[in-house]
Amino acid sequence: MRLFLSLFLVILAFSSFYSQQKNFIDQPFIEVKGTADTLVTPDRIYLDILISEEEISGNSSLEELEQQMISEFKKLAIDIDKQLFVANASSDFKSYFFAGQKVIKTKHYTLLVYQASTLGNALRSLQNIGIANVNLNKTEHSKIKEFQTSMKAKAVANAMKNAQAMAGAISQELGKALFISETNSYFYAMQGQPEGMQVRSNTTGNQEEATTNLSFDQFKISSDVLVRFVLK
Repeated sequence: MRLFLSLFLVILAFSSFYSQQKNFIDQPFIEVKGTADTLVTPDRIYLDILISEEEISGNSSLEELEQQMISEFKKLAIDIDKQLFVANASSDFKSYFFAGQKVIKTKHYTLLVYQASTLGNALRSLQNIGIANVNLNKTEHSKIKEFQTSMKAKAVANAMKNAQAMAGAISQELGKALFISETNSYFYAMQGQPEGMQVRSNTTGNQEEATTNLSFDQFKISSDVLVRFVLK
């Protein structure tokens, strides 16, 4: 009896599923694609800074050079606690042995800034105090996920507009959506550079002006969707 009941429930479920599929297939529908994209300027810029005893002239110490750097950053209204990080937190200063067993102390920092102009001023300040070993690490946008979500919604809205125009051309109305699928979603830096890593100068003037006026490649955020609507 139990076996018979189990078989009956399986057949009933399969029949219901087949009926739903058949009803979907039998409905007149229209299938359209929708796309949306936008350009976003990075608002999180990371700079790698390496300070070393090799860069120090005179009787200054590495610790004094470090304090000079921090003092310069504070002048630029950089929040040291939130924007300046020791890249290797497991040890404060690192020591390296070179020829003749000479010990060279170094320290590696990561600086976070939110505008290219601030980065330009920071680079100029580092140059003025004799720190030259700096490299652009990466750029990001703090709300990249929100932009991606927004593009998905706009892509669906664009698909609906396209479907309405197509349905109107044959004197039919658009019904509810039967199916929505995201076919592609991505973001990348313009100019073919990885994640906005290109640094450009906005001026052909002197080095001080060129360092201060920097700009970064924008991110292009795009979404593609496929939507099926009922035709009435």
